Amino acid sequence: MNTVRLNITLPASINDEINHFAEELNEKKSHIIASALEMYFDYLDIRVAEKRLSDTNDKPIPMNDFFKELGVDVHD
Repeated sequence: MNTVRLNITLPASINDEINHFAEELNEKKSHIIASALEMYFDYLDIRVAEKRLSDTNDKPIPMNDFFKELGVDVHD
């Protein structure tokens, strides 16, 4: 897995919690932060999907057109 180094600013209380869990679980802080972000991104995916479902301005796309855009050959 490719990694990048980030320089971020967090509230002291969050840093304290990260330190607590890192020590308790004997894991690197970066692993705890990455895991937390992955879980949060899953949550955000759900929120985006719900938003898109409730958007009344979106027009439905016919299934055949959808698959055609993906390059999938669909036979009726």
